[in-house]
Amino acid sequence: MSDEIQHECGLAFIRLRKPFSYFRQNYGTVLYGLNKLYLLMEKQHNRGQDGAGIASVKLNTEPGYPFLNRIRTNENQAIAHLFSQIGNQVNEIKKYHPDIEQHPGLMKGHIDFLGELLLGHLRYGTQGKNGVEYCHPYIKRDTIPARNIAMAGNFNLINKQELFSLINSPRAEEDKGSDLAAMIDLVQHFLIKADEASPEHVDIASVLKKSVPYFDGGFTFGGLTGEGIGFVVRDAHGIRPCYYYVDDEVIVAASERAAIRTAFNVGENEVKELMPGNALISQPNGEYSIEQILEPKERKACSFERIYFSRGSDEKIYRERIALGHHLSERVLKAVDYDLKNTIFSFIPNTAEIAFYGMIKGAQDYLNKIKIERILSWGKDYDAEKLTEMVNRKVRMEKIAIKDVKLRTFITEDNSRNEMVQHVYDITYGTVRKGIDTLVVIDDSIVRGTTLRESIIRMLARLHPKKIIVVSSAPQIRYPDCYGIDMSKLGEFVAFKAAIALIKERNMEPMLQCVFEKCKELKRTNQLNSQNIVREVYKPFTLSELDNKIAELITPPEIDIPVEVIYQTIEDLHECCPTNTGDWYFTGNYPTPGGNRVVNTAFLNYMEGKNERGY
Repeated sequence: MSDEIQHECGLAFIRLRKPFSYFRQNYGTVLYGLNKLYLLMEKQHNRGQDGAGIASVKLNTEPGYPFLNRIRTNENQAIAHLFSQIGNQVNEIKKYHPDIEQHPGLMKGHIDFLGELLLGHLRYGTQGKNGVEYCHPYIKRDTIPARNIAMAGNFNLINKQELFSLINSPRAEEDKGSDLAAMIDLVQHFLIKADEASPEHVDIASVLKKSVPYFDGGFTFGGLTGEGIGFVVRDAHGIRPCYYYVDDEVIVAASERAAIRTAFNVGENEVKELMPGNALISQPNGEYSIEQILEPKERKACSFERIYFSRGSDEKIYRERIALGHHLSERVLKAVDYDLKNTIFSFIPNTAEIAFYGMIKGAQDYLNKIKIERILSWGKDYDAEKLTEMVNRKVRMEKIAIKDVKLRTFITEDNSRNEMVQHVYDITYGTVRKGIDTLVVIDDSIVRGTTLRESIIRMLARLHPKKIIVVSSAPQIRYPDCYGIDMSKLGEFVAFKAAIALIKERNMEPMLQCVFEKCKELKRTNQLNSQNIVREVYKPFTLSELDNKIAELITPPEIDIPVEVIYQTIEDLHECCPTNTGDWYFTGNYPTPGGNRVVNTAFLNYMEGKNERGY
């Protein structure tokens, strides 16, 4: 994605079902669980680079000894930083007790994170707050072990302030900006009540059924209690992803199927999807169950997971991204007038690469069809040279864009910074015939268009192509997200800017003011969550009108090379990604009422000149 956006976090949960001595005997190490947690987190490192954290719970500890431990960091290379600290503790213990690994019980007592329950988290700071205190897991302690809890998750909540008010949380104001703080306070509130009612056995499913219905948003979150209960819960629409795997040794959950498959070397069908509204619950005795916590609603799994966020090593996601590119190929061919001889295809590094292969396959299929038709039309009028030339025709592909290491400038003055931003990407010279070749580049999506305008288009123009076509494997992003992706300011979207530009060009400002007045009235009557008013901003314009205006907006004023933009259609998106139909950022169809409140608030902020988040 050329416009980097902060997005869904990553979750990893492990419950060991065998004693540490078992793993020592069968795998040669008592650190089996920690090793697997490291793999799960590392294989999901794409999901969070603002920080990471780990919590562990030890079972059957002696009174007075720590049973719940946590470590967090917001350092660069956060995963490595966490596990190096754990490794340092292990090495320090071995220095004084060289044979301690021969005694798993003793080692468990000396290593803080050698617990039977492990919870790992990778964070993107969607609230713009990246201090270590905002890294998950959060913990809430109590003098009674069963009431201690650690939680982490992949989510955004829209109603956190209401949650704090619900239980009259005593947290300081600076803590009340945290979704997780609100969630863990509410869950612990009901956990304490459950422990009071039945201290011999806490029914965690009942706790979750009482607390989770209050959460308005998209979420997958996991938790550990001091008693040794583990749980992972998914929202009713399945907005945020969650997968799990169980055998007689472990219970595992993570945000991505491929991470589990790689870490535990298991087949695709062995890793199950945790269905919307359900919870995976592990008990202190190692038993587990799948419990329905929320009534499942219409499935609205995030389509961006398939387009961009999840790693393409998952075979289904790989095929879907291939399909996204393939579905665009016919429109691209039409845009270049089917002139493959004078067209070069490339991609904007690096996550668009798989969709690029799909687009190339579509172009190659067309070229093969033309080859067959031409050869058949010759009859017997051909020789080896003529046939060889035809057979060897190929779709032209080049590695045009090269992303350099992240450039950081010490200059804050705007013009100088813009000059530096231009060089985030570099080009491969000599790949394009000046004034002859059309250059087609595919990106995952176009969010703000800033990097395209300030860097990529300028860079591509240095090759002097006849025309530049930018292809997006995602549809136009028109509306804010409030379920995990950091896209909350309406005025930043290039599609919205295009609509506003068209409104001004056509003297339609009264319509814009009318939408503004409707939003203000909804706010006055506390009805902002009732409908998405912002749809009316786009209603007067066709897709092609907006596409053309976007192309104009991403073209720097000094560039005179024609630029065209081709977006994926909503229909083709759903055909390519049939299980992930959540599309609110494209269509404005929010799965929860809070989404309407966010988009309307974002519009009010834009009209009032407030550079604030919509939630």
